[in-house]
Amino acid sequence: MLLTGSEGDEPPVVACVGAVVRDTAGRILLIRRGHEPHAGLWSLPGGRVEPGETLEQAVRREVREETGLTVRPGAVVGSVRIPAAGVVYDVVDLACSIDPPDQEPVAGDDATDVVLADAATLERLTCTPRLVETLRGWGVLPG
Repeated sequence: MLLTGSEGDEPPVVACVGAVVRDTAGRILLIRRGHEPHAGLWSLPGGRVEPGETLEQAVRREVREETGLTVRPGAVVGSVRIPAAGVVYDVVDLACSIDPPDQEPVAGDDATDVVLADAATLERLTCTPRLVETLRGWGVLPG
């Protein structure tokens, strides 16, 4: 869904979702972005909310497209606004569980790679700006 600023001089706002997916071992699902913004960097799976979709429907679709996994969306864990290329992405991040839990992720649409990262792996990855700090602030990652 694309919303525009009321004054006409504000950049358009694009409604998006992100998925904070944890497996049964507590690892977090990350994708390497295949497109801008932040192509080549690691981030949460997610993307635009299509017209008529709920946040839950959008996060299920995006995770399946990018990782092949089916997930069960849960509560909103936080939101961020990301300015990029003349628009502002308004991203609502939902906690998700892999359902059924025995699935293995595979990189798909918009993702060049995928990983279930424990804390040590996450520290070695080059992530999108402020991802790790934001997840820590939301209580998703240990401090």
